[in-house]
Amino acid sequence: MGSLVKKRRKKMRKHKYRKMLKKYRRRTR
Repeated sequence: MGSLVKKRRKKMRKHKYRKMLKKYRRRTR
């Protein structure tokens, strides 16, 4: 999942990435 987030991070902006981070952390943890 780490590589997936890195690839999405380049396409998405910081604002959208921050909101997605919360969803990713909830699904991974």
